[in-house]
Amino acid sequence: MRILFLCLGNICRSPAAEAVTRHKAAAAGLDIEFDSAGTGSWHLGEPPYEPMIAAAEARGYDMRALRARKIEPADYDAFDVILAMDENNLRDALDGAPREMRAQVQMFIDGPEGPRDVPDPYFTRNFEGALDMIEAGADQLIADLLADEEEKRRGQ
Repeated sequence: MRILFLCLGNICRSPAAEAVTRHKAAAAGLDIEFDSAGTGSWHLGEPPYEPMIAAAEARGYDMRALRARKIEPADYDAFDVILAMDENNLRDALDGAPREMRAQVQMFIDGPEGPRDVPDPYFTRNFEGALDMIEAGADQLIADLLADEEEKRRGQ
């Protein structure tokens, strides 16, 4: 299983989602590959935004090795799921998608009340609030993945 997180510039939300979910997946014993990308190319090769790094580190998540990149056409076949951090990212991802692709493209947070945007802390300055939402989304994603694995085991 390969999962790509997608935001605007790939320096705040998507690398945080990558780091948080990787950490939680490892703790749950899941063998999943995670990556992140942006829909724009403003920050190519740059590390995540320092205030997001600091907020994540305060919660025990390491983002320092990550570097910004832009989503590429090959990503739609290389990943099983592409999770957008907001509806604009989702729309951009779908607009740029090839006609045929392997990946499911959907919102990162999509619960009983419907999809929810993770506001961009680069603009809102609310890094803690963004991390709260990302942790909740990661917890739900991990729970869903564990339930899928359990269902597969029962079916064997």
